[in-house]
Amino acid sequence: MSYKSGTPWQDRLDEACREIQIGTPVFQIISDRRGGRTAWSSRVTINGKTLQARFWYDGKNLNNAKEDAAEMALTYLSGSSPASPSTSRGGW
Repeated sequence: MSYKSGTPWQDRLDEACREIQIGTPVFQIISDRRGGRTAWSSRVTINGKTLQARFWYDGKNLNNAKEDAAEMALTYLSGSSPASPSTSRGGW
């Protein structure tokens, strides 16, 4: 699989699923109450396997949570270890 640099992880995951002819990824947003705030994360299910994002995010960064989960799923599909976190993530 060859990708353009800068392509969002969600798009890359969609493309990978089409290439290997499995169903479309299904994302789920999850939350965890932490003191007076809520932390948000995501999980994605592909081909019956559910993968969790590595990090928890502020509510304004929900897309980052989905990107994180998509990266984990793409890593799972490619059989390699996860890359180090990007500096552009808006985590806690």
